[in-house]
Amino acid sequence: MNRVKSERRRCWVRRTFEPLLLAITIVLTTAALQATTLARMSLAKMTQAASVVIRARCVGNSAGWDAGEIWTLSAFDVENVWKGASPERITVRLLGGRAGNLTSSVSGVPRFRPGEEVVLFLEPTARGDYSVVSWEQGTFRIARNAAGAESVTQDTAAFATFDPATQRYEATGIRGVPIETLRARVADALSNSARRKP
Repeated sequence: MNRVKSERRRCWVRRTFEPLLLAITIVLTTAALQATTLARMSLAKMTQAASVVIRARCVGNSAGWDAGEIWTLSAFDVENVWKGASPERITVRLLGGRAGNLTSSVSGVPRFRPGEEVVLFLEPTARGDYSVVSWEQGTFRIARNAAGAESVTQDTAAFATFDPATQRYEATGIRGVPIETLRARVADALSNSARRKP
């Protein structure tokens, strides 16, 4: 008799929750399959759009549900501030991630590994943390060669962005540029922006 009750309970659970899980999976899969279009931004425009530009090291990630979406929160120790003011540790909130058995993936949204160093162009969110300006475009990964010289590569070096001038999608971006060259270009963009203001 207990075996029959147990089997009925399992059937009820399957009938009740399998359609719900299927619906959630379909919604998340559909969202992930929708194309993400990023219009190309120049370094000068990203510098203007960003409230904060930092060199930082990722110290950890966490993901969870918020307002019906999965979000990933990445914590960074700030090593240098190139624009704006920043605390010593900053949190970056980006759409998507893994929560429990569900994964939400959004094309064009960068992900960070603990220990890696990056240059980020950031804008504040309403929740008091930050988002990356134009996602992958505002993300630059730092690499070192055998001699210890540092260079940066923009995530969009491998991700197609839309160029309104040519009306084409192209994978372009800064690739293998010395980090001090990037910092000088950001400083030039800030200087030029300040000169244009009345």
